[in-house]
Amino acid sequence: MAAAIVAGMFVSGYGLTSMAADNNTPERGTLSVSTSANAEVSPDVVEINIAVKTKDPKSLQKASTDNKLISDNVYNAIKAMINSANGDYIKTADYNARPVYTYTNNNKKVLDKYEVSNSIIVHTKNIDQVGKIIDKAISLGATDVNDLKFSVSGYEKQCNELLTTASNKAKTRADVAAKASGTYITGVKHMNISCSENSSNRVQYRYMANKAMALGASADSVVEEAATPIQGGIIKIYANLNAEYFIK
Repeated sequence: MAAAIVAGMFVSGYGLTSMAADNNTPERGTLSVSTSANAEVSPDVVEINIAVKTKDPKSLQKASTDNKLISDNVYNAIKAMINSANGDYIKTADYNARPVYTYTNNNKKVLDKYEVSNSIIVHTKNIDQVGKIIDKAISLGATDVNDLKFSVSGYEKQCNELLTTASNKAKTRADVAAKASGTYITGVKHMNISCSENSSNRVQYRYMANKAMALGASADSVVEEAATPIQGGIIKIYANLNAEYFIK
């Protein structure tokens, strides 16, 4: 994990800009410091959105039955590939069944087909198996991989560590600036902090399994031989801190 700190500083202080004071309060100024810390970390959790879409030109019931069969097969196969004891899970995200219409040259609405879609969310810490999970789902009839979202399970801990680094840096810089101005820090007026994250990549899955199946390969051989390599990349976590200190 590599960390980088970027610090900036603005001083409005004793002898430069002073706070209003009454006769009973010593005159004090303020000193403002802005710092940030960031770390690059490898993700250890992934969520996969897998969709099953079926259609039938005449029967919604047939499209629905076909969808249930495929979805059950995908669900059961993936459930066997993840570890629920480690916090992994699989669930249905949404289900939609609808007629699809087209329009003739006379602008007449005509039924084209019935379409049923079902989305499954897979949450797993077994990132090394993501490619195999996707390929297995596709080989069993899943039609889309709508999204892959990588994240860090220890995000809060990482955020707190970065905020500590940024806070220590801010105090050090504030002390240096105050001393150079012939003053010293007497307290904190206010402090704003925040954390955020940014993934360095967004995975686009290519349907290698579907292509292999089209050439006549079996479902098991597709998963075994054409497992798509999926890389989680790097996630950057940022901590930002803006502090204003009293000086005297």
